[in-house]
Amino acid sequence: MHAQSQPLATSAAEMGSTSAVATAAPAAMRCEIDVTVTHEIEDVEAVWRTLSTQSIESPGQSYDFIRLWVRNRRLAPESQRYVVGKVDGQPVALLPLHRKRVQGVAVFTWFPGANVGCYAPVADYERLASLGAPGRAALWKAMTAALKGADLLYLRSIPVEAGGHAGLFDELGSTLAVETLYRAQFSSWEECDREQRSKSRRKHDRQQGDRLAALGEVAFEEVTGEAARREAIDVMFRQRSARFHAQGIRDIFVYDKLIGFYQDAALPGSGIDVRVHALRLNGDIVAVRYNVVHGDRMFCLISSMSDDPHIQSGSPGKQCLLRVMQTVFDSGFTVFDMGSGFTDEKRHWCNVQMPLRQHYIGLNSRGAAIAHVHRGLQKARARAKANPTIKTALRTLRQLVDKLRGRQSAGSDQL
Repeated sequence: MHAQSQPLATSAAEMGSTSAVATAAPAAMRCEIDVTVTHEIEDVEAVWRTLSTQSIESPGQSYDFIRLWVRNRRLAPESQRYVVGKVDGQPVALLPLHRKRVQGVAVFTWFPGANVGCYAPVADYERLASLGAPGRAALWKAMTAALKGADLLYLRSIPVEAGGHAGLFDELGSTLAVETLYRAQFSSWEECDREQRSKSRRKHDRQQGDRLAALGEVAFEEVTGEAARREAIDVMFRQRSARFHAQGIRDIFVYDKLIGFYQDAALPGSGIDVRVHALRLNGDIVAVRYNVVHGDRMFCLISSMSDDPHIQSGSPGKQCLLRVMQTVFDSGFTVFDMGSGFTDEKRHWCNVQMPLRQHYIGLNSRGAAIAHVHRGLQKARARAKANPTIKTALRTLRQLVDKLRGRQSAGSDQL
């Protein structure tokens, strides 16, 4: 596609399923862009599964994961939008969107919110790359022009690289980089061990393991069997709740009623390949990892460990993760995705750090103004998080406000 394209013409009204036809006409060639919008996820199953045949960037791009989410949250059809963009008759991209109200603002955004580390349009990345910047700009413009019923399109946590291509989403609205995605990417456990664990790190891990073993019998397993997995997941959420309470943080899994979703995802027939790893001490579960598998990638969504001070010297969480890493890369996986947000364990294990960006498109003048304000707030928040003094002060203030309100830490549905 030539570097310049003529203005794009679109027309679409939203109903249950509609089409918009757009034509990008650069000097070298013309391509026809068709856009279809539907409220029913089943309408796009075939396209979705075809586009996600290769590796996905997160469970947020999984048809089965989002289908279960929609059913579990009992989302009405009018709250759902599935926008398919075709180029010359071939599906190239899909935007699965949740229409919701956030602090009085009507927004199109991803379905699971902060529950998944990153998101991106479901797409044929090779075809998307071949369109070039003008072609992608035309495609995104046609797809977003077909959206009606909200002020703003807000797409959080999109990686700057997808499918081995950088910049595929550069033309999708205005962007702001505020987060980082952390991954361990290795061909084998031997490579991972060699690259990520120094001699002193191995010694430290061994000392912690010895301290844990001194307390009793230590066993690690991938939990199988429906009843055993349900028990392990229940323990995981109890451990998470205890940790949230100790930190004064709102327990999103309890308050947002998400435990049932993650239990259902682990059931046979969900279509989601859930792997639950557990570390036991004297038969009791002391650490858990809840993962979702797609192809040769494993995504860790939730982790927990016991808050029993008697066993903290043995670092059950770190010991569990050490065994998970061995298991993952010994089993042929090439990527272990640990999500966004910096932690000590990510520093130890992750050799890939990928910037994530928030993407904004104002669908009207009000939405454009809101996007401008929100980007400013996000910048201020990022600066505050990078400053320990300001971060501590804000957390103290938030906890004080929450106490006055008579509840735990604030956790309203935010953009």
